[in-house]
Amino acid sequence: MKRIFLTLLGVATWLSAGAQDMHFSQSSQTPVFINPAAAGVFDGWERVIINHRNQWLGAATQFMTTAISADVNLGKSELNDRAHFGLGLQFYNDIGGDSRFGNQTGTLTLSGILPMGGTGHMLSVGVQGGLGQRKANLSQVTFMNQWDGSTGTFNPTLFSGEQNSLTSFTYIDASAGLYYIYDGGKNTFARNNDFKFKFGLAAYHVNMPKLKYAAGSSDRLHRKYVGHLGFSTDFVGRPLAMESNVVQFIQGGHLETIFGLMMKYRFENSTKITGNNQDAFVGFGAYMRWGDAIIPSFMIDWRGFNFGVSYDVTISQLRNAYSGGSLEFSLGFTNFDHSLFKTRKRRF
Repeated sequence: MKRIFLTLLGVATWLSAGAQDMHFSQSSQTPVFINPAAAGVFDGWERVIINHRNQWLGAATQFMTTAISADVNLGKSELNDRAHFGLGLQFYNDIGGDSRFGNQTGTLTLSGILPMGGTGHMLSVGVQGGLGQRKANLSQVTFMNQWDGSTGTFNPTLFSGEQNSLTSFTYIDASAGLYYIYDGGKNTFARNNDFKFKFGLAAYHVNMPKLKYAAGSSDRLHRKYVGHLGFSTDFVGRPLAMESNVVQFIQGGHLETIFGLMMKYRFENSTKITGNNQDAFVGFGAYMRWGDAIIPSFMIDWRGFNFGVSYDVTISQLRNAYSGGSLEFSLGFTNFDHSLFKTRKRRF
């Protein structure tokens, strides 16, 4: 019965309330998913991030989301003191339920990044465009009317009366965002005395693409508005740092709020090169999806590599149908050494 409940919940969420997007708990590890203007806005030159989420881990019905993103800086100076561009590519694959409802999306993001006179302030504006595809197959989905009253058992071979009329379709998607960053570490030569503040606003699906799930009918993908706020700071004289983030999603009639705190311990020091802090950290903390889940999290950041794992402990009414949670991984690499796309001068 739990499997039937989760299957019906997934189908109802996507078909009748299809305005909601897929989501990740590790919001700091999905920067371009949060804001198109985040493309190219990071310490270093090139960045690649892989995210994977298994919703309702251990349930007979699985919902899995995988994302791969890559972004680069174009025209960035060694001291990051002049205007430049960010370019990003992103691919998502979201598969869920016995219907294998699928949402595949590929996007291209372009941002314009303006450092403000070496003061540590930076402003970025980004636009994003791409193609999405949705498909499903109801032949493996079971329904409550397949309960056999004569035997008192559930019989999936009984005719449900439901037609497998869902169609596969593609759509064009467009998004945009604004991102402000203050990096206090640009204004000090002291080691381990960094402070960063970030704030952004974004709008996804601004063209409200049509979703044609069945012949003769269509729906609209609601615009999604995102506001996010975050900061990170070192504890001067101690091998500790703190990071906190808040993200608010608004899409149609749906609200989602994620907030929390991560404490990080510095286990390896390295010099600051061209403003890029390459210290190594291990971090523990917890986030919360308001009204839905508590999310213990672990991360390790070492020489450009970043690995994170989190587990959503369900606290909403869904725990009455399934007592488990959701497991999420992220793996990223940032090239701090030199730009792969910048011609270096020969030395004789």
